Amino acid sequence: MSFGYNILGFGSGAAAAGPYNVQFLVLAGGGSGGNHNSAGGGAGGYRIIATKAHEVIPCTTYCITVGSGADPSTNPSPPFGGPGLGNQGGSSIFDTITSAGGGAGGGQASGSPWVGGDGGSGGGGGSNPSLTPATDGGSGNVPDTSPTATGLQGYDGGYGAGGAGTAQIGGGGGGANEVGESKSPAPYTAGVGGDGGDGRPSTISGTDVTRGGGGGGAGGNNNPGSGGAGGGGPSSTSPGGSAPGGTNEYGGGGGGIAPGGAGGPGGDGILFIRRLTASSSTTSGCCSTCGCDTIHKFTGPGTYIA
Repeated sequence: MSFGYNILGFGSGAAAAGPYNVQFLVLAGGGSGGNHNSAGGGAGGYRIIATKAHEVIPCTTYCITVGSGADPSTNPSPPFGGPGLGNQGGSSIFDTITSAGGGAGGGQASGSPWVGGDGGSGGGGGSNPSLTPATDGGSGNVPDTSPTATGLQGYDGGYGAGGAGTAQIGGGGGGANEVGESKSPAPYTAGVGGDGGDGRPSTISGTDVTRGGGGGGAGGNNNPGSGGAGGGGPSSTSPGGSAPGGTNEYGGGGGGIAPGGAGGPGGDGILFIRRLTASSSTTSGCCSTCGCDTIHKFTGPGTYIA
């Protein structure tokens, strides 16, 4: 005689929970600074929703990609005749959300300026042996994500500028919260590099942390631009040396470098997924709790099993 326990949901055939919503931060890797009187790299693309509004399906596996920071450029710089351009950072991906790597910082190509690369945030424009025209920084928010709930990924890199000898300067890399500092048009201080754009704060990790700072541009007069708040690398005043890199897990852009040296690497990205603890029992990624929420952190490839 059957009492219909499975139909009522009291037995092994109880219905599974339905879809639930999560919050996320998907931060890509930062771009590297350029070589030789160069600009800072752009911060990795920063995409976030401030509330739990992204639907996931229980028992579904979502692949996670966390972008690496860009390696220092191997493009030769003067006097070897190359462009000195940095490299773009790696993209980070969760479900349908992709954040683009930070744009490459511009260098100087045999006496000709080299523009910054496009990306999540744009790389700064390289130095220019002539006061005009200004060297363009790269565009941020490429590809365009502004029609979506996550808004802009990041901002443009600053212009480069210069003049003869030590007057040359690179622009700051764009950050997740503001453009990189431009050193053109005038007024500007010759030989002083542009500061990187600041990153964006968030409490998704359980504490208030700023990430996504752009790299600082180098000044030919050995006056470095500062890295943007949130992991941007400062430029270096050491001719022939290597610039500091962006901070790992902050997606910071690498710093530019004084004459003859190599720009700094970009910082690795990071990815957070935050849900109500009651929504699921998944242990994907590195888990922590904050109040009624569980936070899943990813610093490399993985899966989120909803």
